[in-house]
Amino acid sequence: MQYLVSVIDDKNDPGSTDRRPEISAFNERLISQGYWVFAGGLADTETATVIDNRGEQPIFSDGPFVESKEYLAGVWVWEAPDLDVALALAAEASKVCDRKIEVRPFA
Repeated sequence: MQYLVSVIDDKNDPGSTDRRPEISAFNERLISQGYWVFAGGLADTETATVIDNRGEQPIFSDGPFVESKEYLAGVWVWEAPDLDVALALAAEASKVCDRKIEVRPFA
């Protein structure tokens, strides 16, 4: 099963910015153990654009769709045999990247 693993940062209490070597090593382990599907960090929320094309004309809005102190900072997509494995990896990921992690299976 595949899982979306969201990295959550906090504008009021941000995670460490010097975690790249640890994250790279963790990613290499995910790859070597067959869990890795995809990962990527996201630019600052100020770079976001929200598009709503449910009406007659599309509406483009600057910024994230919701203002919040917490925001999505990056994602992984993992292939894991079950939720227990995904949660164990997520606990490691939270320590490695010094941020909260949310795990959700794909429907």
